[in-house]
Amino acid sequence: MSRGLNKVMIIGHLGRDPEMRYTPSGRPVTTFSVATNRGWTTAEGERRTDTEWFNVVAWNKLAEICNQYLTKGQQVYIEGRLQTRRWEDSNGTRHTSVEVVANEMTMLGDRRGNDEIDDEEPIEDEFPF
Repeated sequence: MSRGLNKVMIIGHLGRDPEMRYTPSGRPVTTFSVATNRGWTTAEGERRTDTEWFNVVAWNKLAEICNQYLTKGQQVYIEGRLQTRRWEDSNGTRHTSVEVVANEMTMLGDRRGNDEIDDEEPIEDEFPF
């Protein structure tokens, strides 16, 4: 019997603040979007970039952590699996959405927002010499 593999790893910036809600059974779920950029040079030497957006879903404790610590613009590493959701709206139109179901999140870059000012007092050396 052969095994399959469904694993995705992305590094990018949050496109919006996370949104947390609870399922009817009380499980926390947080959603947010992450943008990744890819750059290349054309045959003519022109520099190009492309942005790919990923919808990310986190469940349970990871959902609570993402909601508490992540903010728009922050750089993150997300590891998880791809999941395709299909549904039909009230007009009978069928929709499909591919999302990353996160099982790991690591905050990258500066963990403070750009607006934050460091108001901490400088730490004095215990032995000033």
